[in-house]
Amino acid sequence: MSQRIQFSRPGGPEVLELVETTPADPGPGEVRVQNKAIGLNFIDIYVRTGLYPAPSLPSGLGTEGAGVVDAVGKGVTHLREGDRVAYAQGPLGAYSDYHTLPADKVIALPRAVSFETAAACMLKGLTAQYLLRQTYPLRGGETVLWHAAAGGVGSIACQWAQALGVRLIGTVSSAEKAELARRNGAQEVIDYRSENVVERVREITDGAMCDVVYDSVGKDTWETSLDCLKPRGLMVSFGNASGPVEGVNLGILNQKGSLFVTRPSLNGYATTRERLETMAGELFAMLESGRVSIDIAQRYPLSQAGDAQRALAERRTTGSTLLLL
Repeated sequence: MSQRIQFSRPGGPEVLELVETTPADPGPGEVRVQNKAIGLNFIDIYVRTGLYPAPSLPSGLGTEGAGVVDAVGKGVTHLREGDRVAYAQGPLGAYSDYHTLPADKVIALPRAVSFETAAACMLKGLTAQYLLRQTYPLRGGETVLWHAAAGGVGSIACQWAQALGVRLIGTVSSAEKAELARRNGAQEVIDYRSENVVERVREITDGAMCDVVYDSVGKDTWETSLDCLKPRGLMVSFGNASGPVEGVNLGILNQKGSLFVTRPSLNGYATTRERLETMAGELFAMLESGRVSIDIAQRYPLSQAGDAQRALAERRTTGSTLLLL
């Protein structure tokens, strides 16, 4: 028997329950992973609340983890039992001690990268990779605005942007988070609770504004983000922490300077095993070089997944949060 977190109806953290279950055997093209550490992400909250509906109920939760291959299905040739691995995609169910998923979504883990580091950064690090290296291929010298710069993805992005020679302006909600963003490489930091973000961006850039805005907040920052862009700048909306952006009038993009907008996701970029391996290889290289390090600021036992999600939703966390078995 094994344990997993599941929920039978959408709702608050209280709908999560720890249950005993029998791990599924891997079918053709699948592997079963014995998790050593599990990543916590805002998308898990979206699924729990029903913003992103689960395929069926009761449902497992989570898509990110790291551990050891426990069993291999027919046709899998790039992984073997005992391999150290990590994953960030696949079916819901990572909040468990065993998780069965398609082998093409599982990446072999270099010895230099620990299970905890991998579980804390696979989804967030791959997200930073596609945002900074593919959605807008940053070359160095650009000015970008990053909302929630002290969060899990933001902490990685600040470091990666610094390594690329990009001027990153971060927004945060406290002096503590401002200091963390600066330590991670943000050249300028704006406390949105006490400062006007658009005015501060205008001051910092001498009126030039930003080439790109990366926004994982959603509804509350949509207009602000557009106003921080230079003409023909790119708005990258990649999350809904404050709720989804709805009722958008495309004409506003013309009014604010012929702006571009995109709503990307990891599944839209890591579309094949080869692409996923290339993206993960770049992430692992950044980790092994020391240019990016992972701040695991919170650790919870799996049984306290609801408490961990509550802290994340209330913005009481920094860096990455893990669930441990």
